[in-house]
Amino acid sequence: MLTIGTLALGVSDMSRAVTFWMAALSYVPRGGLIEDDWTVLVPADGGTGAHLALGYSESPVQEHPRVHLDLYAGDAADQAAEVQRLVALGAELVDWDSYPEDPDFVVLADTEGNRFCVIDTTHG
Repeated sequence: MLTIGTLALGVSDMSRAVTFWMAALSYVPRGGLIEDDWTVLVPADGGTGAHLALGYSESPVQEHPRVHLDLYAGDAADQAAEVQRLVALGAELVDWDSYPEDPDFVVLADTEGNRFCVIDTTHG
């Protein structure tokens, strides 16, 4: 049986990306290692969950990426609070042109421009 172990994002500024995602997810570098070209972040408490690998890349960010992260919030209030927290950490709100009429998600970009969504998991 397969499970998702690691999601990988391309970044051009490893230090900035590591700082953002560590604060956003409460993750730590696996083995305490932060390298210039590849760093894997894991849950700080040693718990289960997908790892996040950050790999140095010179490729441009895609405006409508085919793959992105969905981060789950509890409810609408939790979603709003998390969006504010992530923006304070350096994320940017994306002027997304594909929102449905009543979205359960907010599109953000990390400090490297990688798109991700914060989902209200109670949205009907």
